[in-house]
Formats: sequence, C-alpha cells, structure tokens
Amino acid sequence: MTNRGGTATSTTRRRGFRAALVVVTALVVPLLGACAEESSKPTLTWYINPDNGGQKRLAEKCAPPDGPYKVQIQVLPNDASQQREQLVRRLAAQDSSIDVMSLDPPFVAEFANAGFLRVFDEQEQAALTDGVLDGPLKTAFWDGKLVAAPFWANTQLLWFRKGAVAAAGVDPTSPDFTWDRMIEAAVSQDKVVGVQANRYEGYMVWINALVLSAGGEIITNVDAGKDATPEIASPAGDAAAEVVGTLARSPAAPPAMSTAGEEEARSVFQGERGMFMVNWPYVYGAAQGDAKTGALDQSVVDDIGWARFPAVIAGKPSKPPLGGINLAIGNYTKYPEQALDLVKCVTSLQSNIEYMLDSGNPAAKAAAFDDPQVLKVFPMAPLIRESINEAGPRPVTPYYNDVSTSVQITWHPSVDVHAPETPQETDTFMTDVLHGDRLL
Repeated sequence: MTNRGGTATSTTRRRGFRAALVVVTALVVPLLGACAEESSKPTLTWYINPDNGGQKRLAEKCAPPDGPYKVQIQVLPNDASQQREQLVRRLAAQDSSIDVMSLDPPFVAEFANAGFLRVFDEQEQAALTDGVLDGPLKTAFWDGKLVAAPFWANTQLLWFRKGAVAAAGVDPTSPDFTWDRMIEAAVSQDKVVGVQANRYEGYMVWINALVLSAGGEIITNVDAGKDATPEIASPAGDAAAEVVGTLARSPAAPPAMSTAGEEEARSVFQGERGMFMVNWPYVYGAAQGDAKTGALDQSVVDDIGWARFPAVIAGKPSKPPLGGINLAIGNYTKYPEQALDLVKCVTSLQSNIEYMLDSGNPAAKAAAFDDPQVLKVFPMAPLIRESINEAGPRPVTPYYNDVSTSVQITWHPSVDVHAPETPQETDTFMTDVLHGDRLL
C-alpha cells in the first residue's frame, strides 16, 4: 500500500511537472523568440547636433518599436567646430558606429573628399533631392555626386522695429535698401544694428554673405585643394570690409559688438535702442516665448517687422546667409540600407513640416512653406523660402576650416577692419595657412 501509494504519488508528481513544463515552455519560448528577434534588429547610431529633441522624435517616428531597425541618438557638442572635430576623429579611425550624421553644410566637402561619406546613386539622388530648394542643394554635392541629403535649411532675415523705421522714414523691404542706408537710419534715431561679430563661425557667416552680396567670393578654384585661390582682396571684399568697419566705428554699433553672437544681437534688438538686426528666424518665436513668460512686453513683439537681408550695393539683390543641416551616411556603416531608409524618412516632406513646427528650424523642401500650420506659426514663411532658395553658401572646399578661421582671425575685432588692408591681409594669411607656411 505504502509502496503503491508512494509510486502513485511519484508518478502523479512527474505528470504534474511535465504538464507545468509544457505550460512554462509555451509561455517562455515566444518571449525568448521575441527577445531574440529584438536583439537581432540592427541598431543605427545617429549623431545629431543639439536641438529641442525634434530629431529624436523623428527617429522614433521613422523607427517604431515594430520596425525592422532601432535608432540610437548621440548628441554632438553645441559648437560646430567641435562637432566637426569629434566626427573627424571617429571617421578617420573608420568607426562603423557612425551610421547617420547631422552635418553642418560647410563640412560636407571635407568629409566627402576624405572618403568618409557614402555616395548616393542616381536613383537615391532623385528621391533625396526632389522638391529641395536650390540653396541647400548647393551644399550637398561633392565632385558632381550627392553625398548628403538636405534635412533642414536656414537663412538670415533683416529684422526691424516698425516704430523706429517709420520715424526714420525708411523702407527696409525695398530692394534698394542697403547696409549703408540702414546704418544711417539707425544713427539718425540713436539706435543700434544687431550683428554677429564675435570671433566664431557666425562672424564668417556675416562676412561671407557681404562678399557674395557684393558680387565676389572668398576663395575660388576650390578643386585645386591647397592651391585654391583666395580672392577676398577684391572690390567685393573691400565693399564687405567697408560695411563691417563702418558699422563697428559708428554710433549704430551695439555695445561689445566684437563679442556678440546670435543671442547677444537678439537681446540688444529687443532693448530700448534696438532698431535693426540680422539673425535667423528662430528669433521671432523666441521673442514670442519671452512675451508669454513676461520677460518681454508684447508691444515689442508687435513692433517687429522683417525683410530680406540688406543689399551691399543698391540695385544688386543680396545673397542671404545659408545655414541648416544635411544628413550623411558614414562610409563605414554596417547597415547602409537601413541608414538610407532612415535618411529618406527624416528628409521627407512630412518630416520637414513636422520638424519645422517642432523645432522652429526651416525646412529644406519648398512645399513645406505652403503648409497652413507653418504659415500660421511663421507669417514670414514665403520670405524665408525665397531667402533660402537664393542664399549663398559658404565656400565649398575640403579646407573650409582653414578658410573660415583665416577670415575670423584677420577680420577681428571688427573695429579694426579697413578696406583694402584687411582683405589683402586675409588673402596672404589664408594662402600661407593652406600651404602649411603658417599655423592657425
């Protein structure tokens, strides 16, 4: 009895164990399969420039949990030069973890020339350039091939205070409105002109736009590499130097002009002596935000008007500054097809619209500016589109860092800029730097 009872009890336990094992297996196997499937998904790393989280949100949209790949975000430093340095170090070591990168347009040529970027074929090029404005397209090619996809673009507008402009009797929206006329108007009202003249990339943006607007170029024959020809010592360079030096030495120069960046210019423009400012479109939303928090009176926001970047020469349309971000695929990525899919999704028209509304950064595609919500948030959207389309890029050269730094050094501080001395000094300095005869 005992033995039978014992045998019967053991058998029952074994049967119960097998049944439980079946149940557990039925529950665990699908979970293990799901985990295996999840771990087998490619994980792309997207190196981004800092923003308000808009790029991360686009990554989540383009790579949903049930999608074929995941996206990991790595945020680069705030400073464009530091962004370049970090990416260059990794790519020079053939780092395969750089799948996609948000790249400042001036660095595209350098990266492509070094073989760091995956080249898009003709079919991919057609998809990635469809509907893109002319300005950003100029920054996406190297050696006749598309090496980056315009993601968002940017330009500077002339911002003005309506009341002060009316008192001066000038029309900043006129095609003949020049920097000289603007400085004169500001002086007549004891007001100031906000610019970016600190020794950083923003200063190069301003100088380059002035030179292009006057009909010149900072450097030509860029295909010759180190033997390219610096040409800022020219009538156009002299005209640019006259604008910078005249403003810096005039009563219209804001306090500490030679240490001013975008935010310093915005602060002085919103102050009691503000009248004009050249700056990116983000400043309008920023002013509205300040008004909502009580940091700025709403009357100041209502007093803000906008126009195209001023002309250097009367009757000659200006070449507004061009900024933004291009997306490029690292040439050493292990997942080129997935990276291409991500780039296509992030640069789509719908993503352009979403990112413009989310981050305040203008779209690279023309049709985005016709979106009703974009027009509501950006009443100056048509002007932004026109300015981006007709903007002039900074020099497209593999040696852009040397070119930009040479200009920043020789044109700073702005109060010491004179024509023709400063442009001539720049040409000599830049030539020495390119040939390795001078260190930056």
